Amino acid sequence: MLVWDRPTIRGFIARYPTLLENALLTASDYMAWYLASHIGLACHTARQRAAQVLVTLARTIGQEAPGGVVLQITNEELANAANITPFTASRLMSEWQRDRALAKRRGKVLLQSPERLFMRMV
Repeated sequence: MLVWDRPTIRGFIARYPTLLENALLTASDYMAWYLASHIGLACHTARQRAAQVLVTLARTIGQEAPGGVVLQITNEELANAANITPFTASRLMSEWQRDRALAKRRGKVLLQSPERLFMRMV
């Protein structure tokens, strides 16, 4: 493992400003992931948390594509972020796919209709 002390990293940042920008973008992505999972845990059901994680990630790190927004996320990652079991994540993803809210592919989700994620909340 390579570890730099503070003066060394500051020197690199002064010489290569893009290094700081990349670090901040990465930190911002992780912060968005963290907030989506922890705010949801305190306030919502498993279904609501999973839906909120997907919508928040679509807004923050999703990539526009024909028919929706592509997210690189597995069922296990969704389960961890929403603090639900992988079984629950899989069941919800299958349900949402049947409802045409999303299309699931290996390690990717095409979020087609965020509002359909919230249809069966009652």
